[in-house]
Amino acid sequence: MNEIFASVALIVVLLVLLSGGVWVGLTLAGVAWFGMEFFTARAAGDAMAMTIWGSASSWTLTALPLFVWMGEILYRTNLSENMFRGLAPWVNALPGRLLHTNVIGCTIFASVSGSSAATCATVGKMNIPELQKRGYTEAQIIGSLGGPATLGLLIPPSIILIVYGVSAELSISKLFMAGVLPGLMLAVLFSGWIIVWALLNPDKVPKADATLTFKQKVYEARHLIPVVLLISSVVASIYSGIATATEAAAIGVTGALILSASQKALTWDSFKASLFGATRLYCMIALILAGAAFMTLSMGYIGLPRQLAEYVGSLNLSPAMLIVVLGIFYILIGCFLDGISTIVLTMSVVLPIIQAAGIDPLWFGIFLVITVETAQITPPVGFNLFVLQSMTGKQITYIAKVCAPYFGLMVLALAILWFFPEIVTALPNKM
Repeated sequence: MNEIFASVALIVVLLVLLSGGVWVGLTLAGVAWFGMEFFTARAAGDAMAMTIWGSASSWTLTALPLFVWMGEILYRTNLSENMFRGLAPWVNALPGRLLHTNVIGCTIFASVSGSSAATCATVGKMNIPELQKRGYTEAQIIGSLGGPATLGLLIPPSIILIVYGVSAELSISKLFMAGVLPGLMLAVLFSGWIIVWALLNPDKVPKADATLTFKQKVYEARHLIPVVLLISSVVASIYSGIATATEAAAIGVTGALILSASQKALTWDSFKASLFGATRLYCMIALILAGAAFMTLSMGYIGLPRQLAEYVGSLNLSPAMLIVVLGIFYILIGCFLDGISTIVLTMSVVLPIIQAAGIDPLWFGIFLVITVETAQITPPVGFNLFVLQSMTGKQITYIAKVCAPYFGLMVLALAILWFFPEIVTALPNKM
């Protein structure tokens, strides 16, 4: 009963602060302080100081501001425009045309960053201005970016898969391989939805550029060479073992600066603008991360995630119903916690439950990550929603609404994986 009362109280405080216009990071910290102060014996002030310092000084997050800065540099060069010139001839024949560049861009960058926020921020900086310039509807620009940006959590290298692998004592390399086909399947589903929407709303899709021959398309694709070389260098440095994700991000920034200089777009003013822009965006993200870290600690002391997980285990459900209930459970808890915290807080209870039900922990890891992905575009604490809000100035409710179809597609992907688990296990079984 005490846990139920605490849950209701925390939700009320969260909604009051958000409706009052308080910054999201401060709102999360405020809710966490309230919960710890009134529902635990732990000193809230001391815990808040230690948690926020630990979050802000974490080395693992160093890659995020570097990838954000890389996106800012590319945004201030001709590389984003050139990417569109190279991709446009190939996607113009598809219904939805250049909206597919959001899906393609997120899929490619997800394999570089391993972060949903970095993918959303970097691709958004390049694509949003270009799509607006070409007359695409704002709702579709934002929606087709918010949903596909969640692929940063699934397509390797993925930080959250590493956390799950450590918690479940599974091979990280097998988990990475397991995430490849589901990630590509999701990308296809996202592009499929754009095609369906475009066929139903042909008047809302700008006209295609002039039709080109295959030879002309190949010639136009030369504009992709700088971007492909930059991304390839970052990916290759990670998969070859030469660099960690953070070091690869530094390689990406260095490469972006070199390309910017080669295009004579790197001036002192553009350098400062890119640095200040990246700083502003990352400070917003870092404040949210700090608040989320403190909220995670608070909820851990209150015991809400563990109590909910133990309750699910006590229901004695069939494997199929267990997966449905766990899916709902993780979507709901993901509305208030970040994905890594969700896994850390619940895995010790949930893992024995799914093993007893005969569910493959490797398959469950991919299921879990996709479920956590849905929470990235689910209010009130959908992380990608906040990143998009900072870039577009739109209300969270509006962004959540235009991202809703992609939420549905991720739920559909979970159903497909349940009936066809080989999509997850095929590549790891070949290792």
